[in-house]
Amino acid sequence: MLTTTITADDHCRCLESYLQRLLPTAAPGYLRKLIRSGACRLNGSDAGPDTLLAVNDRVSLKESAAVTGYLKGQPAPIDLLWQDDRLLALNKSAGLAMHPAAEVDENLADIASAWLEKRANHPLRAYPVNRLDRGTSGVVLLATSSGNAGMLGRQVKEEGLEKRYLAVVEGSVTGKGQIDQPLDGKESVSRYYTLASGTQSSLLLVEPVTGRTHQIRRHLAAIGHPVAGDKRYGAASLENLPGIALHSFRTVLRHPAPETLLAICAPLPAALRELIISSCGLDEKQLLELLSHCARG
Repeated sequence: MLTTTITADDHCRCLESYLQRLLPTAAPGYLRKLIRSGACRLNGSDAGPDTLLAVNDRVSLKESAAVTGYLKGQPAPIDLLWQDDRLLALNKSAGLAMHPAAEVDENLADIASAWLEKRANHPLRAYPVNRLDRGTSGVVLLATSSGNAGMLGRQVKEEGLEKRYLAVVEGSVTGKGQIDQPLDGKESVSRYYTLASGTQSSLLLVEPVTGRTHQIRRHLAAIGHPVAGDKRYGAASLENLPGIALHSFRTVLRHPAPETLLAICAPLPAALRELIISSCGLDEKQLLELLSHCARG
């Protein structure tokens, strides 16, 4: 058996996503077959494709010629959290734009499209279903065709997405609260829960009830606690973070075929973990325990 140990970089990643990173050229069906057949084991036991991993978990793979070949594959240019023939869920890096723009050199939609086309060996394009600001990291959804994008986009507009963000904000925050400040003349609601508080920064779990442009960033700035690194809304700049300290950690959506709820988590980038540990009064073990708690329904 080939055994690997989970590190903080993959804490709260699902098992299937981890296998995709380990065997980057393998098809999703093959990965699910490995899990279903028992050729992939978690801590010596059976597990499902959507089982969330934690630091020090052990993932074991039965060695075969196919597995060995996939291990040698080139890493994907995108961080796949979940995929099927309709939908991709990706972990977007902070600082990466979603769409082509005159002022950016690369963007997630083009990178994902090139990867899809190379795997299928015929023209394909990835279409964003929802969006994240350039400076924000975490879960983002892309459809594999314009038709799928229209269907999923209508569903998101009608039903919304259940989303949890993690934000490091300036200042000491305690307790929980709801921000009801209208934005652009429209009702806007965000709920927040304090996870940890240091002398100068706090870690919040934020749930946007509505979905306005820059809603979380504007709401937190309005209560005097802007997202760390968010200079546009009054925060000081951060040297060691490529974007702002805001991460789309968990997204839940109703997948239409077969109809089921998908709960998708995106591990925190190392730079954001380091910022939280250095500024919010947590050590790494405490942070990882908090993340596991936030990942649960």
